[in-house]
Amino acid sequence: MSRNKKPQRETAPAGGSQRQLRVGELIRHAIAEMLTRGDIHDPVIEGHLITVPEVRMSPDLRLATVYVMPLAGRDAEEVVAALERNKKYMRGEVAHTVNLKFAPDLRFHIDDRFAEAERIDKLLRSPQVARDLEKDDE
Repeated sequence: MSRNKKPQRETAPAGGSQRQLRVGELIRHAIAEMLTRGDIHDPVIEGHLITVPEVRMSPDLRLATVYVMPLAGRDAEEVVAALERNKKYMRGEVAHTVNLKFAPDLRFHIDDRFAEAERIDKLLRSPQVARDLEKDDE
């Protein structure tokens, strides 16, 4: 005998479930606080101001993809490599700060949204787009 169940979504929402978003934000705050306090003793990390704009969680909350961007995008690859070297320590600190059944594995990536926004802005200010906009106004 089957019960009347709501049909399950075939795809996850664009940003993930509410729980994924909430846990991602908690982990983002924990990592940003570690970087602000200077808890990570690595010369590369200590020499840069690092922004953590987003953390995306896997559906099972066991993998956290941390997007980072050093100030002005300077030495981005070196910063990501330094964070990868220190991710074991950071994972332990996140486990103490965020109350989860399992401490998520951390993966670090460069956040390229700023570069993409700049590229789109340049396209919108190009003479070809301005010419097309003038034609639409007439």
